[in-house]
Amino acid sequence: MKTLLDGKSALITGGASGIGRAACLAFARHGARVVVTDLDAEGGEETLRLLETPRNADKLFIRADISREEEVEALVAGCVDAFGRLDCAFNNAGVRADGLSPISELAVDEWDRLMATNLRGTFLCLKSQLRQMSRQGGGAIVNTASIHGLVGAGHGISAYVSSKHGVVGLTRAAALEFAEQGIRVNVLCPGHTDTPLIADFLDDPERAKQLTTQYPLGRIATPEEVAEAAVWLCSDVASFVTGEALPVDGGFLAG
Repeated sequence: MKTLLDGKSALITGGASGIGRAACLAFARHGARVVVTDLDAEGGEETLRLLETPRNADKLFIRADISREEEVEALVAGCVDAFGRLDCAFNNAGVRADGLSPISELAVDEWDRLMATNLRGTFLCLKSQLRQMSRQGGGAIVNTASIHGLVGAGHGISAYVSSKHGVVGLTRAAALEFAEQGIRVNVLCPGHTDTPLIADFLDDPERAKQLTTQYPLGRIATPEEVAEAAVWLCSDVASFVTGEALPVDGGFLAG
């Protein structure tokens, strides 16, 4: 049976765990050749071992810090060297807030830390990917933001909210700038998802209950559910979709 990404090459950041790992597995299952990247080399290599591809040459791990331009450029070049082109990119790597602080008390270092990965990192990935896709005549890019890239949050995560709103705005700008070159750019806005990033919340029954009661479906997302949305947006069946911020949120924003 023909799958959604047969023969396409895909680059996935944050691939060592969580949504990123689920996406690597999903993209490979749908026929893509996959470049896994993360700062966590051990986790990234483990993801690589889990991938089921027709040939070992159809998968590759490259360690990279997406906040460093030279490493991002080497990452994209490595994908092209391995597979000849870059058809799909899922810019998923991100970090969460370290504790809760009102804006009046927020440390500049914490602001900079979140911006460096969540916004600067996405920008650097987009910049290099768009150049490559422009040269080859098209492609599809999906960024990861959050439901808090679409609505505010008044409980001490202003830097995180700002970084994710920035990703949504950057996505829309890129979609308009590069539409005529056949490059589609969209952004996923997941709600809370069962990943190591929020394991401390989920390990506390009371906090876990507070999370799940926010969602009309009565639970949080699985990484696989978010990953499949990324596959769809990168595939040709979404060929008329660009500049969209797609919530994967169990009805959170409908209320």
